[in-house]
Amino acid sequence: MRGIERFVWLLLILLVACKPSENKVKTSVVEKEVSFDLKEIQERGKLIVVTDYNSTNYFIYKGTPMGYQLELLNEFCNNLGIKLEVIVSNDVEKNISDLRKGNVDLIAQNLAVTRERSKEIKFTEPHTYSRQVLVQRIDDKNSNKSHQTDFNQLIRNQLDLAGKTIYVQKGSSYVTRLNNLSDEIGDTINVVEIPDYEAEQLIGLVAEGEILYTICDEILARVNKNYYDNIDIETPISFPQKMAWGVRKSSPDLLQVVNNWLTRFRKSSKYNIIYKKYFLNRRSTHIVDAGYNSLKGGSVSQFDDIIKKECENIDWDWKLVAALIYQESRFLPEIKSWAGAQGLMQLMPETAKTFGVHNITSPSENIRGGIKFLKWLDKRMALRVDDPEERLKFVLASYNVGIGHVLDAMKLAEKNGKNPQIWDDNVDYYLLNKSKPKYFNDPVVEFGYCRGEEPYLYVNEILERYEHYKNLME
Repeated sequence: MRGIERFVWLLLILLVACKPSENKVKTSVVEKEVSFDLKEIQERGKLIVVTDYNSTNYFIYKGTPMGYQLELLNEFCNNLGIKLEVIVSNDVEKNISDLRKGNVDLIAQNLAVTRERSKEIKFTEPHTYSRQVLVQRIDDKNSNKSHQTDFNQLIRNQLDLAGKTIYVQKGSSYVTRLNNLSDEIGDTINVVEIPDYEAEQLIGLVAEGEILYTICDEILARVNKNYYDNIDIETPISFPQKMAWGVRKSSPDLLQVVNNWLTRFRKSSKYNIIYKKYFLNRRSTHIVDAGYNSLKGGSVSQFDDIIKKECENIDWDWKLVAALIYQESRFLPEIKSWAGAQGLMQLMPETAKTFGVHNITSPSENIRGGIKFLKWLDKRMALRVDDPEERLKFVLASYNVGIGHVLDAMKLAEKNGKNPQIWDDNVDYYLLNKSKPKYFNDPVVEFGYCRGEEPYLYVNEILERYEHYKNLME
């Protein structure tokens, strides 16, 4: 933030700070809780989870969705045999409200287990432990900024927080702790709750000198210490706390399954690998500092601008095409498959020639040719599949395995009483099983044998990655 934008932002913070009501914990409105437990979740076939967006829990690096919470959730859903749907929100109060309303089934964040929150939700077994620490700036002695703290006067005694203004995430457990600490020291701590800001963003403001103090969990603070060498995180303000997930009180079966799984998984070597990857391995810090990261720079790849430009010629979200390109080439423009497909969108030489691609490894030409091919497939599928959202799945499968095999699967679906215009649990079943003689020898089949597992997974993985891109790039 610069100039007038910074002035307006700071003015708003001061106005918030001057409101006494903002410095007290608000009692949330009691909402009627829906009854929706494990059985209903399994019948639906997916677990809907809300998590927060930061450099440890959930982010994208070079096109790959990553994060501590995401990896735990994937392991849990794989164990349960259901799909995972992720929603992003850093608003703790809203997440609890959405949980109780039934909009989500699980809150997968570093939720500090507190008595106050236990009145609204049930906490799972802890997935980790942490304490709250004060984040303050270590000043450059040569700095002329008058509002910075003295390099030699870092706060080490909690009594010295009296009269200080501390900015924290709205509705977080940090608010409760600071208000309790204010009572404990017998003096006022000015607590300013900032809506729509996550703890990590506030750490960045401390590092930049925009604010003096914030609070966050020590595990997150230590990760950010690797990015900001001018912050101090050595002053604790709480005892170690349990960090857990949250479920509805009306979901005891889900709670029991999560608890059993977490208890076992936390003892496994796989959990240790995941934990070290995000919290202990300093070499992993380049993930956030590097480019092509949803946190720093907001890019999926170095080819985002080309993808956006070429997507003007097709009615597709550029993030969907980016998800396809990642699936095809991992954004490596020189890559060549065993079958001879080349470039970012893995065009076969004949296909490239058909759509006017002269230099098949040129990122711009390859993407342009791939977009033209997608448009060509979409036009032909539009004659058979009316719904654009459904048609998208047919087009993706055709891009991977060829339109002929997809048309065969549609014929098989229709012959067997299924809807040939619906992908999930209809056409995808017959494409998946087109490697079986019962199906590829059927008289309606024109293109014979197909290793159907590859296009089946291809469609699912692209759409899953696309949802992550939408979550994190918007």
